[in-house]
Order: sequence, then structure tokens, then C-alpha cells
Amino acid sequence: MPRREIRGKTAIVTGASSGIGRAIALELARQGANLVLLARRESRLREVADVAAALRRASGAGAPQSNGPDASQSSGTGVSPAVVIAGDVTDPATRQKTLQAAVSQFGRLDILVNNAGVGALGHFDQADPARLRRIMEVNFFAPVELTRLALPLLKQAKDPVVVNVGSILGRLGVPGSTEYCASKFALRGFSEALRAELSREAIDVLLVSPATTRTEFLHSLVERRDSPDWRRDRWQVSAEYVARGTVRAIRRGDPEVIPSIWGKLVCLANWLFPRLVSRLMAQYAQ
Repeated sequence: MPRREIRGKTAIVTGASSGIGRAIALELARQGANLVLLARRESRLREVADVAAALRRASGAGAPQSNGPDASQSSGTGVSPAVVIAGDVTDPATRQKTLQAAVSQFGRLDILVNNAGVGALGHFDQADPARLRRIMEVNFFAPVELTRLALPLLKQAKDPVVVNVGSILGRLGVPGSTEYCASKFALRGFSEALRAELSREAIDVLLVSPATTRTEFLHSLVERRDSPDWRRDRWQVSAEYVARGTVRAIRRGDPEVIPSIWGKLVCLANWLFPRLVSRLMAQYAQ
């Protein structure tokens, strides 16, 4: 039996307009969750919200009932199961607005999915400090501070969980993605420490560590310079595959999931043969 039931839960998903975030949002909706979707592209978010609402209705969950101050807007017929917040996750006001939407529309928060992320390609000595700061703001500081704000709500929930979408590059540093690797290593350390701290509150912390995934990630890089090309088609999995593995891990209460056979093999190789992997990375850096 699954440890956690998804139906009727309320989830915040950041970076929900495309890629892994979109796929996770739709998989949660398919299993009956209410959604608060955060990203910068409002039109794309609304498309996701429409699909999510249809999937949730098809799941048999029906329309959620508003328990918050906006209940009068539902006219007794429930509210939309997918709420859109257009904004930058690095903005404190946007983070606060997102949490307020979960409370006002659904009266609760059960699942926080910190998915929004950016990257850059190019060697560290070719970049200025702004590249590192932007990546760390989006990939590390934003999820950390959103989690901090969300904890009072999660402590009131039944079977709550924080989901941090990291990367296998939080386990293996690769040339050309120095700042991105640093941000994902930091997120992994944060997740592991927070998991121990929140165990007394019965709040799970799931770290998702995807390998190469077919998304629009390369179209939204902070910067791109000459760099090794890691994104080989034969190694990639779909965002939907990652989402299914993520939601399955949420249901089971897993501490971490690596939703890729290739990713698992890379992590295993780095653990068993660190010197060999280090030499291979050095060759790619030339």
C-alpha cells in the first residue's frame, strides 16, 4: 500500500510552465491533487492549468471546495483545481503570494515541489560573478526560502512532503556546468540536513535527481559559451518519465529518486571508481 495518498492534496509546483515542472504538475493532477502553479510565463501556465483541471476532473476527484477567504467566489460549486501565479520565484513577494493562493483557494498545503531552475554552459574562468549569483538565486536560495515560508503550513498538514528537484550533477561535478553543479550540490546538502530536522515533524523531504531529460532547459540558459555537450539523445528520458518516478516516490515516502537508469549508473560509477570518472571529466574539459 502507498504511504501517501495524492487525491485531495494541495501542491505548489514551481517552474510549472514547461519541462519537468509541467509534467509533475500534470501527474499530480491526474492523481487528484489541487495545484498552485508558479512560473514566469503566464500564458504557458494557463495552458498547463487547463490541462491539469481536465485531468483532475477525469480522475474522479471533482472540483475542490474553497476553505479560505475567497470561498464566496466559488458560489457553492467549488473552485478551479489549478491556480496560476505568474512571477519570478526569486522575488519574496511572489513566493508569499504563492503560499497565500494555496491557503485562500484550498485552505491547505500538503506538497511543495521546488522545481524551478536555470543553468549556464561555459567554463568558470570565462564567466563573471553575475552568472553564479543568478543560478544560485534560482536553484538554491529561492527553494530554500520558499520552503522556510511553507513550513508553518506543512506542519498543519497530514503526510506533508517537500520535493526538491535537483540533478545527478548534485552528485557528480562536470566541466562547463560549474555553477549549476554547485547549486545542485548545495540543494542536495540542504535536502539531506532538512530531512533529518523535519523527521520530528513527520514532514518528508524528497530529493529528485534526474539525469539528462528532454526539456526546454537549454533554451533558457543564463549564458552559453563553448562547453562539452552532455545532452545526448540516447541518454535522455522524457519529462513525463521523470514525473511518474517523482510522484511514485512521493506516494511511497522515498528520500531520493534518480529517475534514469543511465543516471544511476553514472552515480554508481562515481562512487566505485572516482579516479576513473575524474580522469574522464578532465578529458571532456579540454
